[in-house]
Amino acid sequence: MNIGEASRQTELPAKTIRYYEEIGLIAPDRKENGYRDYSGRHVHKLRFLKRARSLGFGIEDCRQLLSLYEDQGRASADVKSLARQRIEEIDAKLAELASLRDTLTRLVHACHGDQRPDCPILDEIAGEV
Repeated sequence: MNIGEASRQTELPAKTIRYYEEIGLIAPDRKENGYRDYSGRHVHKLRFLKRARSLGFGIEDCRQLLSLYEDQGRASADVKSLARQRIEEIDAKLAELASLRDTLTRLVHACHGDQRPDCPILDEIAGEV
């Protein structure tokens, strides 16, 4: 199948599929005329990558996950380790977001929100607090 059909079946933009090819995540076959030729196996890999990306895994993590998926002799501990690392990254991001939320909540409560020009929100952003 051509890239357009692979795109439709995976719901990935053709640009993303080309990018995955460029960085070596997938390697479609080539027809005699040089056009890409995607098989069901390629579509399956692309769906795998799409799902891994939707879980927040980076490109290099996706490369490792795909390699582990294709290795029937893999240790599930390796996969679990990658997933645990991702959870730690998510937890760190959640803590950072909670801190940002707390700061903004404090600033919103400190702001009078009236016609006066003084604003603790702008003062904080400007580093004047």
